[in-house]
Amino acid sequence: MTPGETAHVLVEALPYIRQWAGKSIVVKLGGAAIDRESDLALAQDVLLLRSVGVRCVLVHGGGPQVDTMLRRVGKEPEFRDGLRVTDEETLEIVRMVLVGKINRDLVSTINSQAGEEPVAVGVSGEDAGLLTVTPADAALGFVGNVTGVRAELLHRLLDDGLTPVVSTIGANAAGQPYNVNADEAARAIAVTMKAEKIVYLTAVPGLLENPKDESTLVQRLTSSELRERLSHESVGKGMIPKLKACADAVDQGVGGAHIIDGRVHHSLLIELLTDHGVGTMVKREANW
Repeated sequence: MTPGETAHVLVEALPYIRQWAGKSIVVKLGGAAIDRESDLALAQDVLLLRSVGVRCVLVHGGGPQVDTMLRRVGKEPEFRDGLRVTDEETLEIVRMVLVGKINRDLVSTINSQAGEEPVAVGVSGEDAGLLTVTPADAALGFVGNVTGVRAELLHRLLDDGLTPVVSTIGANAAGQPYNVNADEAARAIAVTMKAEKIVYLTAVPGLLENPKDESTLVQRLTSSELRERLSHESVGKGMIPKLKACADAVDQGVGGAHIIDGRVHHSLLIELLTDHGVGTMVKREANW
């Protein structure tokens, strides 16, 4: 890249930096997009956004990693409509993988890039009642729907200059832990925090007209247009919770929802700070 091209990129980013400064953005990292190099790039993105005043909350899943651990102990993963069937043993493994492994690794990676002042702090949805849940469906076992988010806890951490990294294990009023779909948890957090943006980092470029052809990326659509696609045969069951969460988020007050490819290094910066972006953007109305 020439010095002129570098300058053009910086000038293009300036109005977006001004627009997002002081605003909250929830970034959901899917398990399929988690790897060492991608995590390093994401850590750098989050730290850069933080340095220009963007308040980032990172929410992570870990489905593939949980599947691997389940098979290691002789259990075959089971899903219904894209949601994990979670018995007591599966719940313990989910907690171990999400809270004890992935969360700690992400916190460590961000802090390794932060220099002398570590800024990332790991939080489970069980901590201080961050995510309150009720059972979703008896057929799913210990799977919960989010009924409450202690947004003030996240705002307090952000006010202190920290970057929360949230594991999506919630608890009911009695303290019983529940597995929570990370897409839905991120939506609930973004809505309650009155976030400006929610960004889903996935292992696909975004919403595709043809799942086998990445050139068919749908770049922009409204929440109503997205809902019309939920039952389309081209939408895989694993994408349904994510797409529904995007539509619900913008209908409930979040300024915009984005689905982007987390495997592309620095895709978060490209999506938020450039004119064209890299994925699918969803808004309530077509005021692009």
